[in-house]
This record gives sequence, C-alpha cells and structure tokens, in this order.
Amino acid sequence: MAKKEKEDIPEDIAAMNFEVAMAELEGIVQDLEGGQVDLDTSIALYSRGALLKWHCEEKLNAASEQVEKIVADGAGNAQSAEPADIQ
Repeated sequence: MAKKEKEDIPEDIAAMNFEVAMAELEGIVQDLEGGQVDLDTSIALYSRGALLKWHCEEKLNAASEQVEKIVADGAGNAQSAEPADIQ
C-alpha cells in the first residue's frame, strides 16, 4: 500500500478528533473479527480502518510534539520547560 498523505484522507475522517476516530476504528475491528460481514464489506471496512489508523497515528504524533516536560527545582517549583523526548 502506498504511503498515505494528509490529502488522501477523506474529509469526514480528517474532521474527526482522536477519540471519535478511535471509537470508529474499534467498531470496525469488532465487525471484522466477528466474521459476520461479507467479503466486499470486509474489504471496504478494512480500507476505512487503515485510513482511521493513519489518522489516529497522526493525531498522536502531533500531540506528542506538543507535550512538554516540566523541569522542577529541589523545592518543586517549575524552572523551565523543554520538549519531551518521547520515543
């Protein structure tokens, strides 16, 4: 599968916040694991799930870039903030 770009994501997914996108993705996983959908529907659900997964990953990456680590002195007072080293 080709690498996804922001332009490749449907507008309805792009407008979703993380929680809504994750909830829909979890529903898709349950439907696929349940085995009660036909092949064509499974393929469509899988494709939408892949887009939702990418969107959620992008949201998480953006959030991790915004997280800051607070550096405190011995008395517990904040002295500075620096970008978090999240790996």
